[in-house]
Amino acid sequence: MLILGIDTSTKICSCCIFDSEIGIVAETSLSVKKNHSNIVMPIIDNLFKISEYNISNIDKIAVAIGPGSFTGVRIALGIAKGLAIALNKPLIAINELELLKAISNGFNFNGEVVPLIDARKERVYYMYDNEYKDDYLIELLNKLDKNKNYLFIGDGAVAYKNLLKDNLKEKAYILPHYHSFPRASIMCELAINKEEANLYTLEPEYISKSRAEK
Repeated sequence: MLILGIDTSTKICSCCIFDSEIGIVAETSLSVKKNHSNIVMPIIDNLFKISEYNISNIDKIAVAIGPGSFTGVRIALGIAKGLAIALNKPLIAINELELLKAISNGFNFNGEVVPLIDARKERVYYMYDNEYKDDYLIELLNKLDKNKNYLFIGDGAVAYKNLLKDNLKEKAYILPHYHSFPRASIMCELAINKEEANLYTLEPEYISKSRAEK
C-alpha cells in the first residue's frame, strides 16, 4: 500500500511517499519562513519525479490536521481533501501532537512523554494526561509531578528548553532539533491501520480559537 503524507501544521513542511511494506520511498522536509502554500505542491511533484511513481499509484492519503499554524493546517487539509476527492482515495487524519509523541517510540524512556508545539509568547499546544490543550507553558508545568521524569518533544520543547529545565531540573529531558520536528513518514506509518476520515465533515483540530499570526 502506497501512502502520500502531507504535514504543514508547523514551520516544517514535510511530505512523504511511504510504502507500508518497505517504509519510506521518498521524503522531503523543509523549513518554511512565511507560507506553505507555494511550497507544498512543488515538493509533492518532486517526490513523484524522483521516486518514479505517479499520483495514480497512491492508495491512501494521510494529512496532519493540527494543532499548529492555523493557516498551515488549512493548506495541508485543503490539498489532501482535493486529492482524495479527485483520486477517489481514502483520507486519514492524524493529530500533530500524536505524530510528535510517536517519535518517542524509538526511545526506551522511563517516564512520561509530553509533545509541545510552540504557539508563541510561551504558549504551547500540548498533550498531557490524555488531554489536548492550548495554554501557557507555565500552567502545564504547574500540573506536573516534580518527582517524575518527562520527555518533551517538538519545537515547543526546543524553544522553551530553559524554562523547562529551570522548573523541572534533571527531571526534564528535551530531544534535540533533529528529533523534534514532525516527519510525514511517521504520520504515514500511523495512518496504515487508522480508520478513514469523512471527507465532508473533517475539520482542523485547532484546540483554541484563532489568534492573529505574525
